[in-house]
Amino acid sequence: MAHFVILGAGECGARAAFALREKGFDGDITLVGAEPLHPYERPPLSKAGADAGDPKFIAAAEKYADSGIRLLTGLEAGNFDTASRTVIFSDGATLSYDKLLLATGAAARWFPGAPEGSAHIRALRTHHDAAALRDVMKSGKHIAIIGGGFIGLELAATARLHGAEVTVIEGLERVLKRGVPEEIAQLLTGRHRAEGVDIRCGVSIESLNEEGGKAIIRLSGGERIEADLALVGIGARPNVEIAERAGLTIENGIAVDRYLQTSAPDVFAAGDCCSFPLAIYGGRRVRLESWRNAQEQGTLAAANMLGLDQAVSSVPWFWSDQYDMTLQIAGLAEGAATHQRRDLGAGAFILFHLDADGRLIAASGIGPGNAVARDIRLAEMLIAAGSHPDPAALRANDVKLKSLLAA
Repeated sequence: MAHFVILGAGECGARAAFALREKGFDGDITLVGAEPLHPYERPPLSKAGADAGDPKFIAAAEKYADSGIRLLTGLEAGNFDTASRTVIFSDGATLSYDKLLLATGAAARWFPGAPEGSAHIRALRTHHDAAALRDVMKSGKHIAIIGGGFIGLELAATARLHGAEVTVIEGLERVLKRGVPEEIAQLLTGRHRAEGVDIRCGVSIESLNEEGGKAIIRLSGGERIEADLALVGIGARPNVEIAERAGLTIENGIAVDRYLQTSAPDVFAAGDCCSFPLAIYGGRRVRLESWRNAQEQGTLAAANMLGLDQAVSSVPWFWSDQYDMTLQIAGLAEGAATHQRRDLGAGAFILFHLDADGRLIAASGIGPGNAVARDIRLAEMLIAAGSHPDPAALRANDVKLKSLLAA
């Protein structure tokens, strides 16, 4: 009986395991996770970082057993051999596979020179990290966040809602420089400052250390910032070490083809750890760090492990919740020549990004609650269709996007 092994028990790996069963695979499935907890969702860690209790589990523990999925937690895979088709664990144990999926995710980038293992200097990647943050998300505490990306700003909003003082330090000239238009970044910056967040952009950090039970940040200009906790939120790096040791091709992640196949036979990779060619952007190789991409690629990897040859085709989609506002982005705006703005009322708006030929390649929207959700979904469909919409129609709020899709 065939044995499929999945390394990585996050959203992607868990989704792949269940999808194999849903698609009729009746062989053995082993899902291996390095964390002691069974698979849980990571977005709530920053979006509701001060909530107590257990994480949001992807499925109840008994569902794995009921589905015939052998779940091994707290186990680190050290290497795998593509010739003998064997996974070797850090304790020396081995596991044979017929097909292997690498869903190893990504790890938080650490600030160079900062002490590791400090109780006052942390990153956010696991439920354990989020639990430590909860202790300082309260009145009378000060949190310094290094990095003005999605994680940093979501945590800043959560911390302010729970009464903590917050300083955000960003080395670039504005927050959300990667992938978010300036108009939206300015709106969010203004909202954070109105809520009392001290946002510093265009400043560099000389050192980050722990002294006297506090995190001490020294800026290059000489200023000293003291915090009860410093959160390092300067991005993530793909977990490719096990793939490197096995000799797989690495290119901004584990390199896979459009079917998520790696350079080794019967070895697949999916989610945050891999880079793949995206046909709707001319085959450009991308790596995405998002909940939906991890979920979709888990299902797609399962299909292709079963020989169904389904290519990656979905439009990238991201979202971020900050205070009562939701940001949603469909597509990749890099390479856009122009953009058109559509105002939806109540402060909500969408920016439609067009390339030099007038093709819609991305849409970025922000507003209270779900104000932009429906139009972003329609924009996603227009992007997938390779649409060249009339710019005036994109601007006009009385022109339904659904009519552009029909056209």
